[in-house]
Amino acid sequence: MYSPIALLVVIAWIPTVIYLFQRFPPQRAVIVSFIAGWLFLPVINYTLPGIPDITKMNATCYGILLATVIYDAGRMTSFKLGWLDLPMLIWCLCPLPSSIANDLGLYSGFSSVLDQTMTWGVPYFLGRIYLANLMGLRQLAIGIFIGGLVYVPLCIYEVRMSPQLHLMIYGYYAGGVEYFLQSIRFGGYRPMVFMNHGLMVGAWMMTTTLTGIWLWKSGTIKHIWNIPVPRLVIVLLITFVLCKSTGAYILLVIGIVLLFSSTWLRTAIPVFLLILGMSLYLYQGVTGSVSGEQIYDIAVKVTNEERAQSLKFRLDQEIPLSEKARQRIIFGWGGFGRNRVFTRDWKGDLVDNSITDSLWIIVFGLNGLVGLVSITASMLLPPASLFIFRYRASYWFHPKVAPAAVLAVALILYMLDCIINAMTNPVFALISGAIAGLVLKEERTNQVTGKRLSASRRSLAQARLN
Repeated sequence: MYSPIALLVVIAWIPTVIYLFQRFPPQRAVIVSFIAGWLFLPVINYTLPGIPDITKMNATCYGILLATVIYDAGRMTSFKLGWLDLPMLIWCLCPLPSSIANDLGLYSGFSSVLDQTMTWGVPYFLGRIYLANLMGLRQLAIGIFIGGLVYVPLCIYEVRMSPQLHLMIYGYYAGGVEYFLQSIRFGGYRPMVFMNHGLMVGAWMMTTTLTGIWLWKSGTIKHIWNIPVPRLVIVLLITFVLCKSTGAYILLVIGIVLLFSSTWLRTAIPVFLLILGMSLYLYQGVTGSVSGEQIYDIAVKVTNEERAQSLKFRLDQEIPLSEKARQRIIFGWGGFGRNRVFTRDWKGDLVDNSITDSLWIIVFGLNGLVGLVSITASMLLPPASLFIFRYRASYWFHPKVAPAAVLAVALILYMLDCIINAMTNPVFALISGAIAGLVLKEERTNQVTGKRLSASRRSLAQARLN
């Protein structure tokens, strides 16, 4: 049950966002609205008939859309659909054919389309129209870094005192008692702050730490709040370690290795190999050929027995769900829990024994191959295209290009995390839209090399502040 104050705060956030557009330039207003809304608004999913549920990010999107109509309507009308936008468009629309194919009716289909559009499509669209240049991505990267720094004292408090802030301010536990119990780790606590689960906080702090490291090493920024960036990065890194998220630890190491190795080798091949590996894993998951035992053996060597057992349990749960999804392989089963696996208990009653931890298996079951391919392409195609058509790895260390490079890698790591977890974060859809818009920009003069190059050439490394 949500408290009245939580609902009031989320509703009041809409006019607050409109005010931010009066207070700040449009790019900064969008960034502040998204990051502040994600970090501090309550976890709420208030159902209303006929329209998407009220959530903190839906309220943020409503506010930004209204502010755009009021103050900057020309930005919407200037939007032109590009080839990189097609995966996101298909992802937002695919619940409709899924509903029709399963005889669930048009109302159910349109309702799901609205929900999917608000969660993924609108943030992507806002990234496309507001942040689709190097300056916008720079501000977004700095905003994410600052968002991590602001979370430092809150995370440290909950590491010591247990996840209490959401209860203290909004009157209830964000993820319920079950998620609170899951926060007990290694003799302490894993912070949840104002997010649904401690894993969300871990993934967020991983992203902010990776972003901070790259902004520091590339010389993009020197000081924040008159404090040298290296000191802030160290504080952020220590706080991230205290978040006690093993998966996020691994993602941070992978991100650092990808960025530094690609820059040193002057090629994005390490990034493309990761994308290829993710694609092969999803192919094996769809076809049912994933070897859980081999993955378990690797996990034991990389982490420990407990974490490896947790991973193996998730993989084992995906086997029957994947088998069920293959029965409706094109458009999936649609909504109403039809994608889940039911068995009969000793009384003969149907019991739902499904545990869906990963985003990919949820999408595959609900919307089939169409949904899985479109959501994967909408998140991976923009960063891959950025590295192929716009910026070679040799330019990732350039202060103008570095923010775009690190956000692109962070987006890839988010999709890697979605293979294991189902932590929806619209900030990454915002990043995807911004990167897609940057790739789709017309031919411009490169201010890094001083040459005029075509956007379709591999050697292009534009660094203009579009």
